Amino acid sequence: MAGPTDIPADLSAALVAAPVPLAHWLVILPVGLCIGLGAILLMLRNRTEWHPWIAIPGLLLLVLADAALLYRVVVDGPVTMVMGRWLPPFGIAFSVDLLSAALALTAAIVALAAGIYALAEIGTSGRRYGFFPFLMLLLAGVSGAFLTGDVFNLYVWFEVLLISSFGLLILGSEREQIDGALKYAVLNLIATTLFLISVGYLYAVFGTLNMADIAVKARAGGNTAPMMTLAGLFLLAFGMKAAAFPVNFWLPASYHTPRITVSALFAGLLTKVGVYALIRVLVMLLPVERAELGPMITVVAIATMLAGVLGALGSSDIRRLLGYIVISGIGTMLAGVALGGADGLSGAIFYAFHSMVLMTALYLMAGQAARLGGSFSLTALGGLYRRSGWFAGLSLILFFAVSGLPPFSGFWPKVVLVKASLAAGAWWLAAAILLAGFLTTIAFGRVFLLAYWRPAADEGIMASEPIRWQAGLPLIALTALVIGFGVFPERLLQLTQVAAAGLEQPAAYLHSVFPQAGNAQ
Repeated sequence: MAGPTDIPADLSAALVAAPVPLAHWLVILPVGLCIGLGAILLMLRNRTEWHPWIAIPGLLLLVLADAALLYRVVVDGPVTMVMGRWLPPFGIAFSVDLLSAALALTAAIVALAAGIYALAEIGTSGRRYGFFPFLMLLLAGVSGAFLTGDVFNLYVWFEVLLISSFGLLILGSEREQIDGALKYAVLNLIATTLFLISVGYLYAVFGTLNMADIAVKARAGGNTAPMMTLAGLFLLAFGMKAAAFPVNFWLPASYHTPRITVSALFAGLLTKVGVYALIRVLVMLLPVERAELGPMITVVAIATMLAGVLGALGSSDIRRLLGYIVISGIGTMLAGVALGGADGLSGAIFYAFHSMVLMTALYLMAGQAARLGGSFSLTALGGLYRRSGWFAGLSLILFFAVSGLPPFSGFWPKVVLVKASLAAGAWWLAAAILLAGFLTTIAFGRVFLLAYWRPAADEGIMASEPIRWQAGLPLIALTALVIGFGVFPERLLQLTQVAAAGLEQPAAYLHSVFPQAGNAQ
């Protein structure tokens, strides 16, 4: 059977001459929109008062573009756009399947919520430091990483989001921010270097960096190269990006230092890009090696879950506590990667959607709690329930959701993962997931008792401050998604199951890149 790189001359000429369907431009539109808006905002650096009124409508357009792309993929299957008419595997390809399209849409929704919240937090000084241009460039990197079909370009988009995240991290140039940025930069640059080394090694083994071409060649077998070494390098590089144990210490040392809007963006997006890259490379490109690494990934997943939740129990600063909860959630997703199979991957993907929305909402909640109570410290906060009852109610919903309690979004992916663990005989992994959820419940029960239920020391003299709509609207919207995912999980469960099946059996993905290859795998 002809391989993907054996392109008949007549077919090659036909493809080069054929016009690109209009719908295919949806594949590149999210990246182009973000880069274009970022460039416009940079050109208007002397008109920073215009920035939010350009960026927020732009983010809304991004949500619509990603929604249209997801609809296209749901209806017609994976779609590929080749840049510059250079056919795969030689040219740069943007290949979108159900997983990447859904994650791109979720990222856009999260960014829109954070952008609206920024109206209440990012003032003139923050706009002058370039918050909104950096935000658009960050979304360009995130969208590009989700939508690319080329491993080297995945590295390039990681670099784009890394550079823009540096700018957001030091917004304001405070001493604490510089310290956090240094720790963040050193570990992420090491991870990026490992990623680049892995990409070079991958090219040496397969002679291509197109994901579909690698998937075909890897499944063909007969390769005598030390593939486990290659898979281990990718696991380490993406594990550092995702803040998996034991290379997770950079996250709680840096995520509490920037503005709360920036922390919310980082918690919702950056580590999830690392998890996505790990799933894409190990599950779709190197499935045999992923199975061999399964026991190691299981140990890493359990250690990450427990290290995160134990760190949260020992934290008295809400921002640091949430940073540890981000780490614990990464461990839950890695549990699904370790298990593999339709149920394990479906649970990991469902948890990724849940975590992107929920962690963003929790950080925005922490920012509003500090605005009402005057501090991020649990030793100083108190009386938030009396100052804003509806805000306390929203916070309690989020606390239940992050703990994995029904009927909210965190419940269903954990049910799927526990069921998959027991079906695979990995009772210790199921026990770790349940234990992490129990300890998370204790951690957030402590937050609610101290910050919300306990009377404030100055309760008698502190007046209740109304919550601004710029802060309340995104918090309500994200909480509504958390409730909706939990109460009506059927569609999302179906989507994640189809996405997981597409990773394990990527015939449709391969066909979108190499139409002449048919269903060959």
